[in-house]
Amino acid sequence: MKKVLLINGSPNEKGCTALALEEIASTLKKRGIESDIKQIGKKPVAGCIACYSCARTGRCAFNDSVNEMIESLDSYGALVVGSPVYYGSATGQICCLLDRLFFAGGRLMDGKVGACVVSCRRGGASAAFDRLNKYFLMNNMPLASSQYWNQIHGNTREEALQDAEGLQTMRVLADNIATLMISFNEAEKAGFRPPKRELRIFTNFIR
Repeated sequence: MKKVLLINGSPNEKGCTALALEEIASTLKKRGIESDIKQIGKKPVAGCIACYSCARTGRCAFNDSVNEMIESLDSYGALVVGSPVYYGSATGQICCLLDRLFFAGGRLMDGKVGACVVSCRRGGASAAFDRLNKYFLMNNMPLASSQYWNQIHGNTREEALQDAEGLQTMRVLADNIATLMISFNEAEKAGFRPPKRELRIFTNFIR
């Protein structure tokens, strides 16, 4: 069974977003699935500069954690992205990282289970949630859902620990991720193979 990659898009490694991801990781472990939590931390993350060198090399021109993730993607069957809400969206750091990760390594995302979680003090969660889901939805990734939108509320870790519904939402999400991964694994054992993709067609609105 492949593992789950969880990316913490918060500069705070032990904050509310980390709590949500830890709750997911704990539940996955109970289902027999290992996971790795990768921290972005407080270092700046370069954005995509559309140089297209990744089309030739399969790697990003900026040699940082993005390339490390691309090189390890084969060992993961699911990707969970977490972010706090900044001005009604995900953090600039996680958006820069995901732009480059999916642009350079999107070919490796096909078939992996995708999910995102967001944390906020008060509002903006659904807008940030929608922003992050777009990466999965245009890369042939089946989306895992929960009993509510995957969000947790609190301005501090201690406050987020009081969000019983938010924490339960994370556990249900993890259970659903595990169910999808196990089902796909059993289907593969039984001889099922995913469909062969058509050659991608690109059109512009002016044509």
